Amino acid sequence: MSLTTARLRLTAVVAVVAFAAGASVARPFSDAHERTASPVSPVASDIGRGKPYVATHLFFGTGRHGGKPPIPEKEFLEFVADHITPRFPSGLTIQQGRGQWRDKEGDINRERSYELIVLYPATEAHARDADIEYIRDTYTSTYDLESVLRSDTLTRADF
Repeated sequence: MSLTTARLRLTAVVAVVAFAAGASVARPFSDAHERTASPVSPVASDIGRGKPYVATHLFFGTGRHGGKPPIPEKEFLEFVADHITPRFPSGLTIQQGRGQWRDKEGDINRERSYELIVLYPATEAHARDADIEYIRDTYTSTYDLESVLRSDTLTRADF
């Protein structure tokens, strides 16, 4: 198994476990950690490539409760245009996937999902927290859903 495949599998397992546990990583780094944390990639650090960034991943489910139909792609993309793009106009990535999770009643739910990835300077982590939480709260309240999974990773980026 390649290192990339192993990392992807580990990331998926961590995301599923965190999601099932109702995890939210709202403030992952202290101010001191933002200034001194080592990057994820020792190679990037060794050559001095990139600056400290936070990569936030949000996982949006599309299944609804009570027999309502799933959220259509067009409606999800309108949500992105109305609520996400204005907060992250510099750029973002959306990937479509298939997910499953256990709801608060203990039922396993399988659904089409979307992963949103945004990167921003680590020095802006606390300021961006309000934007991220607004997006999560607005999505869950708009579609009457239990949660939107959030995962934050300190990384290095070079544009």
